[in-house]
Amino acid sequence: MPEITITDTDQRRAKDQILDVREDFEVTDGMIPNAIHIPMGELSSRLNEIDRARPVIVVCRSGNRSARAADALTAAGFSADTMGGGMVAWQQAGLPIN
Repeated sequence: MPEITITDTDQRRAKDQILDVREDFEVTDGMIPNAIHIPMGELSSRLNEIDRARPVIVVCRSGNRSARAADALTAAGFSADTMGGGMVAWQQAGLPIN
């Protein structure tokens, strides 16, 4: 599973899917606009909510959970990357959230 930067994610987010695997209480701090929220523990039962035809960029708080989720998505036939640094790095860079 490739790790991409927050800059790469920002450039790709208009065409790729952003999948936020943080818990419900964590996303109250903000999400990348248009991201899909599926907590990590629910991912295997909610794969049908993700478009297999489009690449997926997985994000979490710091990058650890998203790496595991991206590996699981790749094993399930998706094209998935993880965003290094997670939402901590995204917000520190002043990138948009909603």
